[in-house]
Amino acid sequence: MTSRSTARPNGQPQASKICQFKLVLLGESAVGKSSLVLRFVKGQFHEYQESTIGAAFLTQSVCLDETVKFEIWDTAGQERYHSLAPMCYRGAQAAIVVYDITNQETFARAKTWVKELQRQASPSIVIALAGNKAHLANKRMVEYEEAQAYADDNSLLFMETSAKTAMNVNDLFLAIAKKLPKSEPQNLGDAAGRSRGVDLHEQSQQNKSQCCSN
Repeated sequence: MTSRSTARPNGQPQASKICQFKLVLLGESAVGKSSLVLRFVKGQFHEYQESTIGAAFLTQSVCLDETVKFEIWDTAGQERYHSLAPMCYRGAQAAIVVYDITNQETFARAKTWVKELQRQASPSIVIALAGNKAHLANKRMVEYEEAQAYADDNSLLFMETSAKTAMNVNDLFLAIAKKLPKSEPQNLGDAAGRSRGVDLHEQSQQNKSQCCSN
């Protein structure tokens, strides 16, 4: 954990603590994990996103009372890469389990990922459930109430998101950041410092939180 000085509105410097957290995304192939990360980190969306091979690594920061830096591991959804997942979520402080609201099977698979995290990941891990592709609500196969009830039963954060329209993407990461403990030093091992994050420009009309660079 490091600190830096930022200016208060009255011009007086204020030490800003930087907290680093490892976050992993899990879910079936083609549910939009990489698209969510791309939208969050770069504010972009690609209609035809190539499938992740193995895992991808990016960083991004958000500002609360302190700077929260996410070390983001985007895992491949194909079954042949499943054996790599434990290496990605080992030591993670947060996880986003993603499903496609138009595909019931991806929701069932998301439940399996949640069970695996509850069984094998850190007991204190913050788990969020993301029902992606919310812009396709007219093709919905997983009801919002069903997913919300499941999230409530398992003490998960839950939001429906759309990487395409940016709906709730930044809000989801912000909600995770707020739930993470800020008092303990974070040890991310070799992952820390391997990639630079970029500025997150908050576009949500619902929260006005200013986000900052690494």
